Formats: sequence, structure tokens, C-alpha cells
Amino acid sequence: MKVAVFNTKEYDRQFLGVFAALYGHELVFFETRLTENTTILANGFPAVCVFINDDLNANTLRSLASQGTKLLALRSAGYNHVDLSVAAELGMTVVRVPAYSPYAVAEHTVALILALNRKTHRAYNRVREGNFSIEGLQGFDLFGSTVGIVGTGKIGAILAQIMKGFGCNLLGYDLYPNKACLELGMNYVELPELFANSDIISLHCPLTPESHHLISVQAVDQMKQGAMLINTSRGGLIDTQAAIDGLKSGKIGYLGLDVYEQEADLFFEDLSNVVIQDDVFQRLLAFPNVLVTSHQAFFTKNALTNIAETTLANITDFAEGRVCANEVKLDKVRVAKTTV
Repeated sequence: MKVAVFNTKEYDRQFLGVFAALYGHELVFFETRLTENTTILANGFPAVCVFINDDLNANTLRSLASQGTKLLALRSAGYNHVDLSVAAELGMTVVRVPAYSPYAVAEHTVALILALNRKTHRAYNRVREGNFSIEGLQGFDLFGSTVGIVGTGKIGAILAQIMKGFGCNLLGYDLYPNKACLELGMNYVELPELFANSDIISLHCPLTPESHHLISVQAVDQMKQGAMLINTSRGGLIDTQAAIDGLKSGKIGYLGLDVYEQEADLFFEDLSNVVIQDDVFQRLLAFPNVLVTSHQAFFTKNALTNIAETTLANITDFAEGRVCANEVKLDKVRVAKTTV
């Protein structure tokens, strides 16, 4: 099958290319994002392969369908960037990569926690400049602290295992408690209680209309003074202005982000020689207790291998007329949206 692959970097071409050869598909790579203005590039392609910052809104999908596209192959677990109702209306099949490496994301979450707590990123820069003072670098013991995990699916459960190893107390929020987390001693509570009692809050839930701006002004007000907030899930879970206000008041003592709600025009690009126009993002970077990485939590060779293999297997299922286990169906999505 001939597939137009959008929003690609060299590592995408490397890993996808290996499995394209194994499965016998022709991939045509485009560096540009797929939007309603770039759909012409997919003219005549029965399938497109997209990433998280591609915009598959109603106009994009209708344009693709008019050009003959039948399959949307997502190289991601999340599908909030796809108008699934319109895709269903147009008879388009949507497939995804539901799990690639939950360990990668959970481990990056821990990296953010440790760096923010012990301020290793600031210490690194000091020492390189010959400044060996440790003033302002004080942290706290993770042992005995309380970690609140919002969303205890595969990634949240692995984070719980790691933090249990540090000797942390575990709180969780999920409408469907995870048996593995319960066995670790996690106490499931409602969100206000989790916010009020957690030293560290980590978000691991999908972005849905119900979870959009889960971290709001009200949520920040409910947090323990000086709490650490980590988001390696989806940017839209946090109302950025509410987080900034929380940082200014000291309610949020540490903020670690691998995602940002307006990241589409920033992340995965080298903008070091241009003036970034996003004033809200620039304000975030001005805080000494904020650490931002550029949506790299998934970025391990293990995850990239799994993403490439599953994506090409999904495309093969469609091409050969088989039911794909990783198809995103609207009726199942509606049910899934009842939980974060």
C-alpha cells in the first residue's frame, strides 16, 4: 500500500523504513504537518500516517476523503487530534499504537521529578561556569512523600511501581482502579483529596472533553502549598494560565512539563534562531522552578521500534482486509471517555 507519512524526522524515516520493507509497503515521507492546507500532498494516497501534532479536523478529513484516502494510521496512542465523528461519517478507518513503551514515559516522569527536586539542571549550569555554591539547590527526600497519580493505566501503574521503590505513599484517581496499583498499597481517592494531600501530582490520563483543563484554577487552589506538578501526558490537561498563577502564588512549587497545550507550533522544531511568539510559553520558561522538555518522554529506541512495527502491522491488516485490533471505533471511544 502507498502511504503518505506526515510530520516526519530522520528517526521516523529510519525506524518506519525498516518495517515498511518487511511488510512490503511504499512510504512517501513529508516533513510538513498534515493540516487542511497540506492535504494536497496526500492526493491519491489510500492511507496517511500521522503524528500527534497533525490536525485531522473535519475540513482536513473531508479533503483527504475526496482525494481517495481511506485509512488514517496514527503513530501515537492518543487520538484527540482526530475528529472521529467525521471520520466515521466518511467511512474512514482510524488505527493507532495503543502501547509502545509505557516504561519510557514513566521513566521520563521520574527524571523530571528528580531534576526538579534536586535541581540538577541548575547545578549543571553552575558548575560549568565555575560556581560551586549549593545555595538554592535544596531538595526533599522522596522517601515518605506522597505521590498522587491521575490515571492508573499502564504508564501510571509503572510510575506507581517506581515511586513505591523510592518509599513513597501512593494516591490514585481513576474510575477503574488498577489491581496492580492496589497491590502496591495505592489508596484511590477523589481528585480534591488527591490534590490536597499529594506532594507530587503526576498526570497520566488521555485528553478528552471531560479531562480538558483538568488542572484548573479550582484544582490549583485545592493543592498542597508548594506541590510538584508533572505532566507527561497531554498538554491540554493543564490550564497554562492557572499553572502560571499557581507558580506566582507558590501553590505550585515545581512544574515539570513534557507537553504543552499550544505545543504544535513549537515542539519537535529547532527554533533557536527565531523569536518565539508564544508569550505564555515564554512566561513559563522565566520561572526557575519550571522544567520543560519537548515531548520527548516517549523517545527511546524501544518505543520507536514498537511504534514503527505496530503502525506497519496496522496498515497491513487494513490492506489485507483483516479486522485490526488497534482500530479506534467511535462507540468504544464514547465509553472510554467516561474515565480519565
